Order: sequence, then structure tokens, then C-alpha cells
Amino acid sequence: MVTAPLWIRRPKVLHLAAYSFAALSFAGQVVALLVRGSDRATALSVLLAGAGVVLSWWRPWAGLVVTGAASFAVTAVGQDPLSVWMMAVFVLFSLTFRGGHPVAATLVVAAFFLGTFMTVGGFRGGATVGTAALFFAIGGGATGFALRVHRDHWSMLEERAETAVAMREIEATRRVAEERLRIARDLHDVIGHQVALLSMHLGTAEIGLPDTAAASRDALVAARASARTVIVESQRILVLLRRGNDPPGAEALRPVPALSGLESLIASFASIGLDVRTDLALPAGPVEPSVGMTIYRVVQEALTNAYRHGEGTATVDIGEAGGRIHVTVENDIAPGRRAPGTGGGLGLVGMRERVSSSNGRMTAGAEDGRFRVRAEFSPRGEVLR
Repeated sequence: MVTAPLWIRRPKVLHLAAYSFAALSFAGQVVALLVRGSDRATALSVLLAGAGVVLSWWRPWAGLVVTGAASFAVTAVGQDPLSVWMMAVFVLFSLTFRGGHPVAATLVVAAFFLGTFMTVGGFRGGATVGTAALFFAIGGGATGFALRVHRDHWSMLEERAETAVAMREIEATRRVAEERLRIARDLHDVIGHQVALLSMHLGTAEIGLPDTAAASRDALVAARASARTVIVESQRILVLLRRGNDPPGAEALRPVPALSGLESLIASFASIGLDVRTDLALPAGPVEPSVGMTIYRVVQEALTNAYRHGEGTATVDIGEAGGRIHVTVENDIAPGRRAPGTGGGLGLVGMRERVSSSNGRMTAGAEDGRFRVRAEFSPRGEVLR
């Protein structure tokens, strides 16, 4: 992260520097008067300039006018006004840097300088020095204004950066909440399906009981009643979860994601132009429905990132080894585009939530110009050791 210069982090540094130089100019003028000697009018004119500098600390515009008028007074009594002019320019610089109107402030000082040159005159160097002093005043006002604009611009960039970080955190939190809600919906569908199957099997068992097994039949009837209650309550939860988030009926008609739908999923990405190479060695044994659903979602999100951020061929490898299901999706990162993990990375947040909900493990990141997503699961959804 780039650190702002000291004068931007502490703008009073330039403000104090300007007054320090003004004080040195005043001190130099006082020493010159003491060495060369001076009359009362000259001393009062120099003291007026010093008073203007002090006044400008609290009343910038009043102090600027007093300091500018002092340059005219010093010249009028026949003294060289260079030091007093410098004091006026430093006050002008401080005023414009603090937010004073640059054109108006520069015109005030320039008017006194130009008026001095065109009326009383009498300073060493003649027109050349007078013209230089005039442009020096313009430069002082312009420099103060330019530094102020640069400081404000830097402050605006810092504010935007802070806002962007805050918004990213808000967006990440929102995306996590949405993904958790989506996980809850999918798990509800899986659980509801399993409970419906349980109720069906209980009914089959009840029919097959002999007439003498009254106690067992009563127990099965009670179990079926409990299963129906679970289904009804699950439907109520489903209505609550889906309310206001999906188009009416759209999600309800969508099949529950599972391993059996992977080929259709990959074909849908191929239809929009993504070249996908697959090596699908799906487990022959039973797989916990929630695990199959999570694998489906991981492949879906990884291929979405490949389509948005990658180029060339994306590969999807799924196989079983050592009692675990291994999933790998990778693709080349397109030149000039950031890998998903180097930008917002909010899709990866939801993907990790998915994998964690099924007791799996996941890694994702760029490696040798390719972005890889790797995940592994226990087929039965058990915690990996």
C-alpha cells in the first residue's frame, strides 16, 4: 500500500513552514533595520507587516490585507520592500493552501505590489524586481492552491479506498448469507426427499406385517405420522426460505443438484462456448445426497469462474481414491484478467461454505498460470481425518 507523503498526512507541516519562513523574513528585516539604522516610520511599517503575519494565523484574509498594505508602506518610506513582500507571499501561500479562494487572494497581494510599483516605487532593481515580485506573488498563490488540490485529491482516493474495502466486506457478508440460505434450501430438498422415502418404506413395512403384529403396526403408524409431520413442517420452512428471493415457482421446479446432473451441467457450459475436457469416474457406491449436491455446486462455480476469467480448455476431473472423492477443476488464466482469488473472490467464499457444510476440504488458487480448485469429500459426508 502506498503511504501518503508527510505533508498530506499532516497538512499543518506546510502551514507551519510558510509561517516559519515568514518569521525568518521578518527577523531578517528587523536585523537589517538595527544594523543600518532606521527612522520611526520604517520601523512601524515593518512591525505592521509582522502584525499582519500574526493576524493571518487567526484571520487569514485580514492578515493578508495588512501584510500587503505593509509592503506599500515600507516602499513609501523609501525602504527596500523585498523582505516584506516575501512575508506577504508566504501568508498568501498559507491562505490558499488552507482553502482560501486562490484568485481573490492573489489579486489582493498583486494589487498592493502593482500599486507600489506604479505609485511610490523607489526600490532597488526597478521594473525588473517589481515584475519578478508580481509573478512571485502569483506563483505563491498558485502553489498553495495546487498543493491543496493535490491533498484533497489524495484524501478523496483514500476515502474511496476505505469505502471500497467496507463495501467489499459488506458484499462478502451478503454473499455468504445468500450462499448459506441456498445451502439450507438444497439441504431441505435432500432431507425432504429422504423423509418421503422413509415414509414410503414404513408404509410398505406396515402392509407386510401379519395380523397378529398389532403392536408393531401401531408403532409403524406412529412413525409414518411423525414422518408426515416432518414433511409438512419442512414445507413451511421451504416457503419461508424461498420467499422474496427466487422467481415464483422457478426454484421449486428446479431438480435437486446431484452427481447424476454433472454431465448436463457441463454440457450447458459447452453450449455457451466454454471448452471443457472431463474425466468423470463417479463413485460406484452410495454417496450421501448432500455430498453429491456440494460436488455439483463446486463444479458449477468453478466452471463459471473459468468462463469469466479464463481462456482455452477447462478440465474437470472427478474420481474416488482411498475412500475419498476427489474433485479438480482448472483452467488457464486469460492475459490481462485477474484470477478469481485475486479480486473480490466472493464466489470462492460460497464455495468454501458449501464444502465445509459437507465436512470436505477445499483449496483454490493460481499456480503456473492456471487457476485450480481442488476438493475432497467422504462419500458418506463424514469428517475427513
